[in-house]
Amino acid sequence: MDEIQRTLLEEVADLHGVPAGAYNIRANGQMAGRQNTANIEIVTKGDQSGIEIRIKEGTKHESVHIPVVLSQSGLKEMVYNDFYIGAGADVTIVAGCGIHNSGDAASEHDGIHRFFVGKNARVRYVEKHYGAGDGRGARILNPTTEVTMEEGSYLEMESVQIKGVDSTVRSTVANLAAGASIVIKERLLTHGSQRADSTIEVNLNGADASANVLSRSVAREESSQKFISIINGNSRCAGHTECDAIIMDQAKIQAVPELTANDPDAALIHEAAIGKIAGEQLIKLMTLGLTEEEAEAQIINGFLK
Repeated sequence: MDEIQRTLLEEVADLHGVPAGAYNIRANGQMAGRQNTANIEIVTKGDQSGIEIRIKEGTKHESVHIPVVLSQSGLKEMVYNDFYIGAGADVTIVAGCGIHNSGDAASEHDGIHRFFVGKNARVRYVEKHYGAGDGRGARILNPTTEVTMEEGSYLEMESVQIKGVDSTVRSTVANLAAGASIVIKERLLTHGSQRADSTIEVNLNGADASANVLSRSVAREESSQKFISIINGNSRCAGHTECDAIIMDQAKIQAVPELTANDPDAALIHEAAIGKIAGEQLIKLMTLGLTEEEAEAQIINGFLK
């Protein structure tokens, strides 16, 4: 891999070399490296572009990295990745995509990730998106995530996009069985004329299923964002969704909550707040010697952590 691709890997997967455990690295539409372990197997799909990741029952404290990097201007691709997490497993999955575009043509990576989380399994899934390059071509990322969770399983999803992506349409749908729990944390920053649309839908189908959906975002300059959060309580369950956003300059933000209780014992809550950076926060930091620009950066960084 060249230096640009290595830099992208550091940004989206915190990789500074070959990762421990299982991994599959994709660069400019081709496999750039792969390693399996005794408990985690990665295989190439035969009928479409993408991979299957199979994690054995009872696998504990292992990880798998599946980053994608694009450094070729004008490249567009769609991948289909399926994750099968065995019952009782406890694993971390690190994905993410980085695009470096120094040309005039748009570069685009679209992906459909399907998760099948076994009974009583625990999964932490981290997905980071990053764009760079001085070309006029757009950097486009459209991730779709479909989740099926069996009884007693737990999934924590962390989705981060903080730089350089011109357009993104993000879609997540999760279906939970009895006692399953999902936590979704989304952090997003847009600037310039960037556009970001995110829709998260959780269906709490089994008794005592629960969901906590948290979105934090910052929109600067002329960028725009739309966040749609849908929780359907189809049984005795608990669901909470929260959207906090900072709006700056001439940006636009839209938050659309939708809660549906189809059972009298469904407890569903939504919270949302969109506003400017508080003036007293800026003043406090500026009295410590920071410029207004430096103070804004400190506040934004802290907000998106």
